Amino acid sequence: MEGYYWDNKVEYLKRTRDLYYNDDYLEFLVRYVWKIHNPVHIVDFGCGYGYLGLKLLPLLPKGSKYTGIDKGQKLINEAREIFHDLPYETEFLVADLNECKIESKYDVAVCHAFLLHMPKPKKILQKMLDSLVNKGRIICFEPHWISSMASNHLHGYEQSHIVPLGPLQKLFEEDKNQSGKDGNIGAKIPLYLSELGVKNIECRISDKVNVLHPNMDLKNKQNLYGSLKEDGIGNKPTDRESFINGLIKRGLSMSEAQKQFEAELLFSKAFSTDSSLIVAPGMKITFGFKVKNN
Repeated sequence: MEGYYWDNKVEYLKRTRDLYYNDDYLEFLVRYVWKIHNPVHIVDFGCGYGYLGLKLLPLLPKGSKYTGIDKGQKLINEAREIFHDLPYETEFLVADLNECKIESKYDVAVCHAFLLHMPKPKKILQKMLDSLVNKGRIICFEPHWISSMASNHLHGYEQSHIVPLGPLQKLFEEDKNQSGKDGNIGAKIPLYLSELGVKNIECRISDKVNVLHPNMDLKNKQNLYGSLKEDGIGNKPTDRESFINGLIKRGLSMSEAQKQFEAELLFSKAFSTDSSLIVAPGMKITFGFKVKNN
């Protein structure tokens, strides 16, 4: 488990997760869409520091339980510390979800921004289904990067000058082909679940829209700006030559790589705490039921 990348990203995860969801929308899903009225036992695949547990447990019926599984020992240690004094029944396990076998005893299996990092996401989805009791529910919170990028707007600039969607779309697709990492997986999970026999499949989109503007309260403005920067918004690219060469190796042409460098450089120079910026991540939330065939 040594050297696990996400073990060194605990603070990044904490500072960026709130960019993605409004609590009242999650409450709406729990109460009126998923209609969870009785206690459930949730298993969270790739739980990190327990973010989904922190979000969902206060909304679930009293007596609900949460089990988080992650490969990162530091992440699990952090989760255990966070939940130690909270009034919830929780369990945290260190395990490689590509390898371990999960007992079929859970009512709900969830994941958050996890499948995009998996070279074989359908294998993980099947494992999530295998962890469920009959009529258990699977819920996947996963991104669709290109639609997220299309939803960003920096006041005073044409979007094509700071977020050239064509090269980005190609880059995301080439990354998937080269590494298996699919940042657009959120739009594909409904099909994958259908192929795996899941019933009553639906997909929602998170309603969170982050609005940065000069007239915000100073503390809130600084916090939001910091979270957006931490999440990669408006960061300055590395030196021109290495940046462009890296993009070419990932599948862009020379002209596309140059355009992307200039766009990111412009964005980094234009973006400040005094900017007016709209960022709508548009996380896809896909869910359905496991139903055994008689």
